[in-house]
Amino acid sequence: MVMEPQALRIINGLQTGFPLVERPFAQAGARLGLKEGALIQGIDSLLGAGYLTRFGPFFNAERMGGGLTLAAMRVPTEEYDRVTEQVNAQPEVAHNYAREHALNMWFVVATEQKEQVGSVLARISALTGLEVFDLPKIEEYRLGFQVRLGEDGSIDTRPIHDRKIDPARVETSPDSLDRALIAATQGGLPLVPEPYSAVAESLGVEVGVLLERMERMLRQGWIRRIGVATHHYRLGLKGNGMSVWNVPDERVALLGRRLAVLDCVTHCYRRPRHLPAWPYNLFVMVHGADRGAVEGKIRLLQEVMGADDHGHLVLHSTRILKKTGLRFKNQE
Repeated sequence: MVMEPQALRIINGLQTGFPLVERPFAQAGARLGLKEGALIQGIDSLLGAGYLTRFGPFFNAERMGGGLTLAAMRVPTEEYDRVTEQVNAQPEVAHNYAREHALNMWFVVATEQKEQVGSVLARISALTGLEVFDLPKIEEYRLGFQVRLGEDGSIDTRPIHDRKIDPARVETSPDSLDRALIAATQGGLPLVPEPYSAVAESLGVEVGVLLERMERMLRQGWIRRIGVATHHYRLGLKGNGMSVWNVPDERVALLGRRLAVLDCVTHCYRRPRHLPAWPYNLFVMVHGADRGAVEGKIRLLQEVMGADDHGHLVLHSTRILKKTGLRFKNQE
């Protein structure tokens, strides 16, 4: 897909690093060669056209003491629409994808407290009448990617690297102002010249206080990044393969770290097996312009795995069923 130069600059330049200053669009626009108003209008247009899914801070539930898990279900074809509606209606479901496999629905649950994950999965199982496979992250080797668009219409991915966090400095319990700030911005930032001032006014605090809080959240890893989220399918990144690998438990960390440094890998985790139905313990996501591009990247992973590959599958995504994020309630 060939994008207009302005849209290209916004998409490529604003997936990370949106500034924490009173007039951030002016500062970001200067970096991108755009006037403040043009940048605001450009983001609004891309959101309206569906090329971007949201704009604002991306929160990390786990860093704030919350829970996070990947879950899967085997949904009969004739029940798929009903189950999709029931699963997506749960506010704790952040992402939901249809994939080609007997386990054909995969969704992420994010909760404010770790102990809530089990009850959410139990609720979904009771509502749908289906078994839910719980596949929480045991160890993370790589998380996140940026879509990179070329002037010629080419598309691929490149890594996003989170800030290094000092665990000793991380607080695990947001206070009342933190919670209010999260609730006010988790759906996105307002598209006005002074968005942080608008949020601060709605919370009844000075903008300087709000900016300091958000900077602290970034330092602690509560906010992964501030920027735009792309709808990679709409932009042309139509290949999405979740590859799952059965590798020796004593070598999974070594292999995960080896794969995590490859540019073609966008996410890489260790997750539990569910024997006998699910023998896979290493999950590696790759994206590409189409299925053929994904399969080519999987072959590269096979070369790295070598004799440690005791069996693998590639679960291709066919539809995005839901894509939002953590949803905190503003508890007064």
